[in-house]
Amino acid sequence: MKQLKVALIGNPNVGKTSVFNALTGLNQHVGNYPGVTVERKTGTTILNKDTKASIIDLPGVYSVNPNSKDEEIALKAIFDTSNKDFPDVVVVVAEVENLKRNLLLFTQVKDLGFPTILALNMADQMEKKGISIDVPALEKALDTKIVLISARKKEGIDDLKQAVLNYSNYNTNSVFDLKLIDENYFSLLGNLYPNENPYKVWLTQTGIFQFEKLSPLVSSSATVQKSASELKKLQQRETIKRYQFINDILKDTYKIDTSKATDIRMKFDRILTHKFWGYIIFFFVLLLIYGSIFELAAFPMDFVDGLFADLSTWTSANLPEGKLTELLADGIIPGLGGVLMFVPQIAILFFLISILEETGYMSRVVFLMDRIMKPFGLSGKSVVPLVSGTACAIPAIMSARNIENPKERLITMLVTPFTTCSARIPVYIIIISLIIPKTYILGFIPLQAFVMTMMYVLGFLAALLSGLVLSKIIKADRKSFFVIEMPTYKVPILKNVFLNMYEKVVSYVVGAGKIILALSVILWFLGSHGPIDTFGNAEEMVAEKHINERLTEERYNSEVAGYQLEHSYIGIIGRTIEPVFRPLGYDWKISIAVLTSFAAREVFVGNLATLYNLGGDDAEDETKIIDRMANEKRADGTPVYTFATGISLLLFYAFAMQCLSTVGVTKKETNSWKWTFVQLIFMTAVAYVAALIAYQLLK
Repeated sequence: MKQLKVALIGNPNVGKTSVFNALTGLNQHVGNYPGVTVERKTGTTILNKDTKASIIDLPGVYSVNPNSKDEEIALKAIFDTSNKDFPDVVVVVAEVENLKRNLLLFTQVKDLGFPTILALNMADQMEKKGISIDVPALEKALDTKIVLISARKKEGIDDLKQAVLNYSNYNTNSVFDLKLIDENYFSLLGNLYPNENPYKVWLTQTGIFQFEKLSPLVSSSATVQKSASELKKLQQRETIKRYQFINDILKDTYKIDTSKATDIRMKFDRILTHKFWGYIIFFFVLLLIYGSIFELAAFPMDFVDGLFADLSTWTSANLPEGKLTELLADGIIPGLGGVLMFVPQIAILFFLISILEETGYMSRVVFLMDRIMKPFGLSGKSVVPLVSGTACAIPAIMSARNIENPKERLITMLVTPFTTCSARIPVYIIIISLIIPKTYILGFIPLQAFVMTMMYVLGFLAALLSGLVLSKIIKADRKSFFVIEMPTYKVPILKNVFLNMYEKVVSYVVGAGKIILALSVILWFLGSHGPIDTFGNAEEMVAEKHINERLTEERYNSEVAGYQLEHSYIGIIGRTIEPVFRPLGYDWKISIAVLTSFAAREVFVGNLATLYNLGGDDAEDETKIIDRMANEKRADGTPVYTFATGISLLLFYAFAMQCLSTVGVTKKETNSWKWTFVQLIFMTAVAYVAALIAYQLLK
């Protein structure tokens, strides 16, 4: 079967991802470009019985002049003919409501000599918006194929596939005359490179891209050499001239009847971005999200927790006795259960966040946050890393590359891990469920959801205050300005929402699953073995200790299991580090779980599940992890998980470094071990002191 390579490109917020999903469905793959951590999203679609298309979804860009290293890497991948992603045809996705701005990118791509298709998305909104387009006239003026589509309703997708299939019929000539920028200069370039694409020659001169080797007809002349400032002026003039060209075309082909266009968007924006009500609305949106997590996920969470407890019991009772059965029943199954029990919460969280992103509300949130940043010495461009850090700190830190000022970029990278990432959610949920009663504030606000929301607020405030301190130490010469586009409000496409939720859940399960699997084996081994003189003589030691007592068989088995765990290798390690964590209210088991969760925060509960199972006396002892935590006692008979201990744990996880991978990406992005260790030591110190003060005051 013949395979075409198709590049999908467009401005941010034009529905490009919706078009990609409509074309590819679940036939998608997300990876990275070679040697870098820039996301590379590809998919396949069947065009007809003889042809399929491999589609690469490029990052949203406003022009072929990249504003960040990420954009540059992604664009280079398709502009280099030796690259495996070099396309046979390029589909430029534009939005009917913002066609003028979108056509800048289209004319640039077309001028590079690609067979180019213009896909006008949201065509179903044209009548409502009072928009009319003379498609045949516009096709003629742009010398291209235009397809009207609605990715949300899947209208025009088959027409787009057919247009891709006919790509060889499209003219690849330039649509814009570069001589309009500077006739003398571009005439000289044309004479020097008569057999090359004029726009490729120009982009090579600017140093933005180095295409395949361009062959001049004669030796390079000094008359075509320009200084950096001169080239910058020519680039600016290019943008102006292209927009003049676009205006002339749209004058007769694109009409907007303002009497039909509604101002609903402006009314919504006035409310959602209000300097007071905007924040109140956002706070209640967060309450709604976390209230939904606690209310809707309670039953499936208990079900999964109980399912793994039963599976562990069944494994112990039905498989042959031996080390492998013990590993499965007391190590791997409880560990995986401690991770998978939170899948319902993760799914609900990203389902609701995806809806907010699809509607366009998250762009308004970014705008709101920009107002808060400035008094704390952070750039407006720091908003994106801090907001995206609520999903994961790793891509959030990498997104700071877009901040031009190096000092502002450094500050942003150093404070971003304070924001609450999704990996902390399992810890927050289990602790809040244990120590916060299921009651309501004012009769309608769930207290547990309120506390969860405040954990996010606390992390954000920590990032702001840290930014304020760092801005006094690392002074930036100038502030970066921040510009964000407010996309139109849209009804969410459930397919896109579920696809995004599916990707995030799979990432959580695979990422945390691999780590907990390894840690479960290690913890089980260390908890099932110990020095022969203590661990190996557990029965004799317990019998000698209770020589004057008559223990029931159940009590005796429980004492032996507890003695073995305490004197196992993991018990020895735990009791060694316990003095460090005891002032925070943690026993040695919590200390081990906290320490090992540095690999990945979400495995804290899974590690505890493994440790508690190792301390069980028989197969019937396998209970739900949340019940086991609630019933866990200290040596003096007092509960382990008191209110003071719970608050201490919440504060420790709120301020501590997120995970080992975050340390790695900070080192990579800052290229400095000094700042990496400053960040790690500072966050650890803040976490320890906050947890210490909370426990000592509340105990």
